[in-house]
Amino acid sequence: MTRLSVNVNKLATLRNARGGNNPDVVAWARAIERYGAQGITVHPRPDERHIRRSDVRALSKAITTEFNIEGYPSEDFIALVLEVRPAQVTLVPDPPGVLTSNAGWDAREHKMFLKEVLARFKREGIRTSVFMGTDPEQLSHAADTGTDRVELYTEPYAANYHKDRASAVAPFANAAEKARQLGLGLNAGHDLDLHNLAFFNANVPGLQEVSIGHALVCDALMYGMENTVGLYLRELR
Repeated sequence: MTRLSVNVNKLATLRNARGGNNPDVVAWARAIERYGAQGITVHPRPDERHIRRSDVRALSKAITTEFNIEGYPSEDFIALVLEVRPAQVTLVPDPPGVLTSNAGWDAREHKMFLKEVLARFKREGIRTSVFMGTDPEQLSHAADTGTDRVELYTEPYAANYHKDRASAVAPFANAAEKARQLGLGLNAGHDLDLHNLAFFNANVPGLQEVSIGHALVCDALMYGMENTVGLYLRELR
């Protein structure tokens, strides 16, 4: 079964909007694990507008499932990841001020940079993943970096799902086959939700993990967190 990693950034955004520690991100992450999620994801940004570095350190000591830290590999980010040594690090090409991740890496242009950064993580036993689009040539360049996995950026799928879901998922199915040929593990994330997740999971072979935050937290406002985690897990069976 594809594993569910819940991104808790949105809980931190809610906490930071008021100050204090409500909701308690660490307590909620542990609850989400109890509800069945197989991992917790965070994306710390330089301005700490949601997840803070102190959250990353606290979560690394508290959670018992896989911890995935994603972000742009600045020296500060690299140092934080090497300090807490999560199960997985996912590199995204976001410049510091961007609102949310909105594209995969150009692995051809940034191949040497990625190769050098990924090697630093791999020496510490941290599984590596690179945020990518579905272009087969770019996936080949990603494989050259030495990454263990790629995470497919799924916003194009979500944007076109209700228009023509077969056409929307086709590039991702093809990318999955290319990743298999290249020996790359496969993750996916961004704009997956209760409407489109099951079809994606059924039609993208070899999918190992999805990282979902915004949609899941929004659904939790309606259905409750425990029930919502269960609903997402059901879509992945």
